[in-house]
Amino acid sequence: MKNLKKLRFLSAFLCLFISAKSLSQNNPPPPAMPTQQNKIIVDKIIEAAHYKTYVIDFCLSKINEAAAKEGWNEQKSMEITESINYKNFRDAIYNAFAFYDEVELETLLKAYEKDTAYQTKNVMTANAALANNLNIFANDIVRGKYISK
Repeated sequence: MKNLKKLRFLSAFLCLFISAKSLSQNNPPPPAMPTQQNKIIVDKIIEAAHYKTYVIDFCLSKINEAAAKEGWNEQKSMEITESINYKNFRDAIYNAFAFYDEVELETLLKAYEKDTAYQTKNVMTANAALANNLNIFANDIVRGKYISK
């Protein structure tokens, strides 16, 4: 009988200890973002590189591909197309530039403004992580994730 009480006490103590330990785990840190001043410069880079247009065109091509493959009607295609909102992807771009300092960003901006060759060799399309995020974003749009109901 004493052993049974000790076993119950030990079991209860272990359950409390295990649950307390599992509640103490931390959430992952938020994604890195540039400073407010750097966001302004990144926005200018995006404008100079015509990256917003590139993102929208990429999403439209994914939508057209899916519409042809799955035989969407005009209404569904239009509904999905209207759900494209560049602002939903902007944080991914900011994250890609979070580790550049202000001088590097200004240098990159000047290069985009002076040399149109930079616009064709877009550093944002060459960034594998950003390209992967854009592909995921476009696929989410095609699946209707951003349609407001």
